[in-house]
Amino acid sequence: MGRAGGPAVQDAKRAHGLEIMQGFAPRMGRRYAKGRNFDRGAGAHRDVSTLSPYLRRRLVLEREAVATALGAHGHAGAEKFIQEVIWRGYFKGWLEHRPGIWQSYRDGLCRDLERMEDDRRLRREVASAEAGETGLACFDAWARELVETGYLHNHARMWFASIWIFTFGLPWRLGADFFLRHLLDGDPASNTLGWRWVAGLHTRGKPYVARAGNIATYTDGRFTPRPIELAQDVTGLEGEEPEGLPPVMPLRVPRAPDTGVPSVLLLTEEDCCPEDFAPDRFDLRGVAMLAGSHLRSVRPVAEHVARFETAALADTAARGGWQAEEMRAGVPGDLATWAERCGARQIVTPYVPVGPLRDWLIEAQAGQVARGIVLAEWQRDWDRAIWPHATAGFFKVKKRIPGVLSEVGLF
Repeated sequence: MGRAGGPAVQDAKRAHGLEIMQGFAPRMGRRYAKGRNFDRGAGAHRDVSTLSPYLRRRLVLEREAVATALGAHGHAGAEKFIQEVIWRGYFKGWLEHRPGIWQSYRDGLCRDLERMEDDRRLRREVASAEAGETGLACFDAWARELVETGYLHNHARMWFASIWIFTFGLPWRLGADFFLRHLLDGDPASNTLGWRWVAGLHTRGKPYVARAGNIATYTDGRFTPRPIELAQDVTGLEGEEPEGLPPVMPLRVPRAPDTGVPSVLLLTEEDCCPEDFAPDRFDLRGVAMLAGSHLRSVRPVAEHVARFETAALADTAARGGWQAEEMRAGVPGDLATWAERCGARQIVTPYVPVGPLRDWLIEAQAGQVARGIVLAEWQRDWDRAIWPHATAGFFKVKKRIPGVLSEVGLF
């Protein structure tokens, strides 16, 4: 491990993620179930895997993590670990069914940023919160850990978001943006829906409330805030969305790649194991590593996030034996220009889910159509098994876990 609490940039390799996974395998069972809620601080997160930066980019696959847990502890022993891995797929599938929630977040964030620009007090309060200078010891420590390491324990994320929203009264989207700009595992679905869950917007009318006693217990007494320091009577933010949740939409069906068409391979941080799809079957005319982490926000994204992405993509290209061009998601038309220059009629890439990179690829479609170039995507069985059930609360997915594991050959 590198910096306290999170992997170093030089560790952004599949081999290192697999090493972490195997090292944590003995703790994926009852020890994980018993200790996973304890936030022991930067450098001491021993009861959680810290695999999330690798799972987020699929340097390590969810299927591999679940298979490892099953092999070490069986289904009953590894039940809680398996559920937590599948939560990631649930959130992604839920947002795929309701892509308007992502657009609503982005639009709302623009409004919040405009308000902050005009409101000196709000600007000062957000700056103090992001710098860890509020005077609330636990919150300030979590803010500093996030900025310094790119990691934060999941329980701490919940407490932090609750305090941000209900104790300090700050706009939730600005907090979600703060996380997304700094988390090495920052994921549009998990981050957006996690903040919405705390705010009482995901499970409507049921906000998550940070309690002093809960913080003291699950930080082993490192922090003992007084109850008066935290919001007590909390009302969720569902009043901000009186129209309720948008209806469930059919899942997007990607265009399947055609092995008979001259192609280029696009590597992105959305899936760093493209070798699973046997791209060498294709008539590949070029390969590019597309840097897109800067798309997470209109505000500056932490340098360690961009460096981790760059290293992960370089590792992906090296494992495939590809001489890959470096590209940056800038002018959307550049993607079609590159493909045309390579003599390709098809861009192939693993599925890109709802989020900033998907937004950029949608903008790029006009240039591709004009040049007769298509974007085709591979999709994993893991997603196809989980996403159709991710239409309501997690319970609907949870009760189908045995079937999901059977569908992907694990149970």
